[in-house]
Formats: sequence, C-alpha cells, structure tokens
Amino acid sequence: MYVAKENEIINGEATDVYFTRVKTILEKENLKDLRVRAEFHVYGLPQGYNWAVLSGVEEVLHVMKERNVDIYSLPEGTVFYEREPIMMIEGNYYDFAEMESIVLGILRHYSSITTRAARMRIAAGNKTLLFFGIRSIHPVLAPMVDRAAYIGGVDAVSGVLSKKYNNLEPTGTMPHSLVIVFNDQKKAWLSFDKHMDPNVPRIMLVDTFWDERAEALLAAKVLGEKLQGVRLDTPGSRRGDMKRIAEEVRWALDLEGFKNVKIIVSGGLDEDDLIELREIADGFGVGTSIAFPPSVDISMDIVEVYEGGKWIPRTKRGKLPGAKKLYVCSPVEHYIVPWEEQPPQCRDGNAPEQILKKQMENGRIIAPPISLEEKRKYVIEQLKYLSL
Repeated sequence: MYVAKENEIINGEATDVYFTRVKTILEKENLKDLRVRAEFHVYGLPQGYNWAVLSGVEEVLHVMKERNVDIYSLPEGTVFYEREPIMMIEGNYYDFAEMESIVLGILRHYSSITTRAARMRIAAGNKTLLFFGIRSIHPVLAPMVDRAAYIGGVDAVSGVLSKKYNNLEPTGTMPHSLVIVFNDQKKAWLSFDKHMDPNVPRIMLVDTFWDERAEALLAAKVLGEKLQGVRLDTPGSRRGDMKRIAEEVRWALDLEGFKNVKIIVSGGLDEDDLIELREIADGFGVGTSIAFPPSVDISMDIVEVYEGGKWIPRTKRGKLPGAKKLYVCSPVEHYIVPWEEQPPQCRDGNAPEQILKKQMENGRIIAPPISLEEKRKYVIEQLKYLSL
C-alpha cells in the first residue's frame, strides 16, 4: 500500500522536499531560534462559494503534539470567509517548517469535504441526507472522509470503519449487484428482508431491470407494511427528468395506498439537484460530489517575525501583514482585527467574541475536547444564517 504511516506524518516525513531544504539552511545560518507567526487563511474560495467551514483541527493538533509551538485556531466547524485568520502557529520556524504541507493537507481536505457537505445540507432542507462516497476515494481515507462529511451536516454515513473510528453506525440500502445476482427483484428484496436485522430500514432499490414506477409498486406489494422506502438510482443515460420520475413514483404509490413509503434519490446528485428534488423526495444519497468537492485552498504564510524584542509585521505581497484576530457577532458578521487592536461593536450594539483561541501551548493540547456530535451541531446552527 502506497500510503504514509502515522509516524511518518507526525515526524514530518510526508512533506515537500523544499521544506527539508529550508531546515538545512536555517541550521547552517544559525537561524534555528528565529521566532515567527504563521497564519492560515483563504484568499480565494471556489467559484460560487462565499463561505467555507473549517474542519480537521483535531488532527492538526494531534500531529503537532510535542513540537515546541503554540497554536491558535477557530473552533472546528466554524464558518469563515476570505482573508480571515483560521489558524496561527507561533514558534521557532525551524521547529515546524516541514509541517506546512502536512497541516495544509489536513485542513484543505477536511474543510473542502465539510464545506461541500454543509452546502448539500442547506440544499437538502429538512430532508434526510446520507453520504455514500467512500467508493470515490482511496480506502485508507474512508473514516476521515466520513468524519468530514458528518461534521458538515450529513445525517449518516455508509462506511463500515466509521463504527470503529467515529462511533457512527453505518447505514445504507442495497446495491444493484444484489438484484443482479438473483436475477429477480422479488427474490432479492425478500432475501434482504429475511436476513437483515430488523433495525435495518427496509428501503429497496427499484430501478435495476424495469421502470421505476413498476418496480416501486412491485416492492410495495411484495413487502407490504414492511417496506419503509424505495431508492431511485436511475443512471444518467436513462434518467430524463428525475423530478418527473420521482413524482410519478410518488403518485403511483399514493394511489395504491402506500403513502407512508418514502422516496430516496441517489446517483450523481449536486446542489441544484437537491434543491429541485426536495419537494418530492424524502431523502438523498450523495457520494462523489461530497467526497470530491471543489478545493478550499487554505494557505499558510508567515505574517510576523520576532526581532529586536518585538513582533515585526512581514509577509509576501498579496497578503495582509501582521498577526490578526477574528471577532464574531454572528455567522454573517465577522471582523478581522490586528492582534493588539480592539474590535468594533456588533451591529446590534453587543461586544463580539474573539474566536481565534489558543489550542496548543508549547506542544501541549490545552483545548477541551469537542465531540463529533457537538461539532456537527455547531455547523448546523450556523447554517441557519447562511444561503448558497
């Protein structure tokens, strides 16, 4: 398996060669004690995005343990905007130079997935949102991708390893392969019902061989009151107007007295699809569009250097020099303020909260742990203020 081991990541080996060269130069030039403040931020969100959600903080703190640095960060799950400081590392640059690519890789990947999941959460409204995306990524990342999607607001994930790593009970329906090996929808559905635990929802796939309406009605008649839902996973080559297909299935089920049977739609769905279908569908299964989202391109830049007993603002052109704090009044009212300055009042007259807080001191994690459920709840509360 061509994947880095955990100790190789923590030791800084899973990095770019130019950072190891920097360390060599710093050592040769007697600059190992040069203290800096390095800020993490986004100076350009993906097209169509005007906000993002930070995640991956817990893993960053894990890989940075025992390095002699302080880390300030927004709480995991915080909504942020362009140019805002989302994390800052303070310490001797020599002590963490090789970790830049590693920390960025964690934050970018996590935040990109979580942000996309949060956008899907808004698009789905109050309908069930399931994540089926681990087939889209390298399997070594399966628990991480499930975790990132769950923080963003999906209701459940399908990955078996999420039970072990995330304490999330995996959920899902059935694959087309089950129906195909039986070569008979009825036999496949009845076998599923016979052998699956009673707690597993009886949601049957109804588009393998026949028309969706015909298979949905057949499933309802075969399973009767046991049937809790049908899943439409119609391939793009046969799809046509998915909303019309779902409406037809809903009408037919209602007409035959199966009004309690829910309709779950999956298969290549994006945000626009969810918005269009949420009037008729009861839930969605989303995979690739969350697992392979547009990249939230977080970058790290030194913004201050400690010289002559004081902090000197210094950074590359195109970036705002100097360390900064982020004050928040609400998910849609943020203020970026130089480190030593006071923030303005909120529009409602209240004092804003400074949320770029110290999470690590001298390599020791000092932030209280936050559960996965608390992170997800925090994201969903903020999404009430946001739109796509």
